[in-house]
Amino acid sequence: MSSARRTRADRLAAMSTPHWPLLDLRVRTPLVELRPPDEATMLALVDLADRGVHDPDFVPFLRAWTLEPDGERQRHSMQYYWRCWSGWSLDFWELPLSVWVDGALVGVQGLLAHSFRVTRTFETGSWLGLSHQGQGIGKEMRAAALHFGFAGLGALRADTGAIEGNDRSVGVTRALGYVDNGQVVKERDGERILCNQFRMERADWEARRRDDITIEGLDASLAMFGLE
Repeated sequence: MSSARRTRADRLAAMSTPHWPLLDLRVRTPLVELRPPDEATMLALVDLADRGVHDPDFVPFLRAWTLEPDGERQRHSMQYYWRCWSGWSLDFWELPLSVWVDGALVGVQGLLAHSFRVTRTFETGSWLGLSHQGQGIGKEMRAAALHFGFAGLGALRADTGAIEGNDRSVGVTRALGYVDNGQVVKERDGERILCNQFRMERADWEARRRDDITIEGLDASLAMFGLE
């Protein structure tokens, strides 16, 4: 066996999920741990969302998935996680990361990108269980996602958005150093929705770069991002 083949074999043997290495990925800060969800975690996330994600008077998402009927909502949530894995490609990928605090599952921090190999730009989105909000977790998990995108994947820019009226999300976004990038008009269930846009260039992130965030298990997954 050649040395190259031995090296690959050794890497595969060291992974717990050699045929889907993303599941070995971990991003850690002093407060949170982010990891891609396996099927058991997907089910737990559905249960967490069922206990509440937002005030019933204001839906902060461009798709009002939290208002879907029981049964349909849970089924669609599982389909979403499966679709992230089954639809993964170099031209478009969506990476949901389950968020853990002291061993407790608290929400999801997602990243997605179109043609990342060329654009070096990613977007973020997230949700947090109601009982875990207002504790600084939302800001910390976004900081972890930014570190993964910029430090781990070598991104040049991060984009995000917030529906008008989602002041808490906007506060986190600005506190992390994003700058305003205009507004776009969206449609949701026949309703006109304004969405505030924000961007962060790599230099902006570097100016605030933290040294207490770590990434583990990324090397084996780099080819899935077109970066190997």
